[in-house]
Amino acid sequence: MNIFIPGIADVIDIIIVAFILYRLILLLRKFGGYQILIGVAAVFIVYVFSSFFHLNMVRSILSVFKDYWVVLFIVLFQQEIRNLFSKLAHNQNLKFLFTSAKKSIFSPLLNAVSIMSFRKMGALIIIENNRKLTDFIGSGEIINSKISVKLILTIFNNKTILHDGALIIRGDQIHAVKVVLPLSENLEYTQKFGTRHLAAIGITEETDAFAIVVSEETGKISVALDGNITSDIMIDELSQRIKDGTNR
Repeated sequence: MNIFIPGIADVIDIIIVAFILYRLILLLRKFGGYQILIGVAAVFIVYVFSSFFHLNMVRSILSVFKDYWVVLFIVLFQQEIRNLFSKLAHNQNLKFLFTSAKKSIFSPLLNAVSIMSFRKMGALIIIENNRKLTDFIGSGEIINSKISVKLILTIFNNKTILHDGALIIRGDQIHAVKVVLPLSENLEYTQKFGTRHLAAIGITEETDAFAIVVSEETGKISVALDGNITSDIMIDELSQRIKDGTNR
């Protein structure tokens, strides 16, 4: 008789299945997918009914197609399925399930760098990694603002008082601006680069930060990481370098 007493694993199994079915019903109810649910239920009921009353011909036919039910339902209810997923994809709370990748928080940054490069606007942008830049941030102004193209362009406009120094990005925000950074003393670079580039190299020599520099003279984009700098970066390449340099 003990075989009829459900164990802990059975109870957990039942609860999980019940929860999934409950959420599925709510989802279908919310987005109008009842046609699919009714179709599935109808076929299942017919199959159980034919088995219980020994309707061998009906059961045999359903048994033949049993392994292909998923394909059959997709074919029969393709319009309903398409409509359901279309509604789900446009729902703000569920949209993340249907996007191939989360939109990078650095998209506005890339757009701003591209514009500044075209306009030859000098800029120094530091993306904080694991090591906090608190010791350096004290020299600047903390703003804690959302990353946006307009804000970045305004900050590095040479007519504003904030354009000198570095912009620090912490997480998904512009954390501080007008930050003074240590300059690299590496002789390989001191005779070749100006203050912005040396500051980018200097901060990456002391921390794991990722630095982006836009030259005011040429508009060329440079990146610095681990005390090394690479110049004349294309915007597409910059996107990949940011991903590589901030996911370590």
